[in-house]
Amino acid sequence: MGRLTEAVKHLLIVNVILFFATQLYGDLLYQWLSLWFPKNTNFAWWQVISHMFMHGNLMHILFNMYALWAFGTPLERVWGRNKFLFFYFSAGLGSALLHSSVNYYLFNEGLQALVNAGMTENQVLDIISKGQYSPDWYDIASRSTIDNFLTAYNTPAVGASGAIYGILVAFAFMYSEAKLMLIFLPVPIKAKYFVPLLLAGDLIFGIGNINTGVAHFAHIGGALIGFIMMWYWKKNQFNQNRWD
Repeated sequence: MGRLTEAVKHLLIVNVILFFATQLYGDLLYQWLSLWFPKNTNFAWWQVISHMFMHGNLMHILFNMYALWAFGTPLERVWGRNKFLFFYFSAGLGSALLHSSVNYYLFNEGLQALVNAGMTENQVLDIISKGQYSPDWYDIASRSTIDNFLTAYNTPAVGASGAIYGILVAFAFMYSEAKLMLIFLPVPIKAKYFVPLLLAGDLIFGIGNINTGVAHFAHIGGALIGFIMMWYWKKNQFNQNRWD
């Protein structure tokens, strides 16, 4: 890919600095900078941006930063720094929006079941804000409903994956014939097929509510915004314009 472009370089630096900072002040930084559910007492408005620079472990940041370098560099060369950053953060915000919307649905489903059983919303929020829950709740609603309710409230989102998926979609638009490979499937696949294959996996795991430790709808949200932007730019012959 040659020399690092300016925006990609600075995004890599900030991500790496914060990753090493979490090794020293992990609990505090994750509390401040991860994206929490809006009703969680840890939630703050800046987390819709800051969570993009937080990563859970070494493999998480290695994958995201490699993808940022490999796929973001050629895009920034064509678009320029400003347009690339606009696209990157737009995809990241779309990721946060869809992820939070799905969490809201899952949270509200569990909360409504508990309220229908005679509890008040304030009572429920008071219990879960202390990191607690009642085993009796599993007699009120299904295990998956209660588990999803608690997970939506208690589990923050971290990582640049949503923005990266937007970048992957843009790469597939612009370099559709480029051949890529999955680590566990070392067979060259054209980008125009490779990216939809990744998204199909996220969609299956997300809709199937299969717990993989990955925020699949965050990936889909970033990819969706990336697709909409690329489609609009291409339709309006805007894709090749640089914003220097």
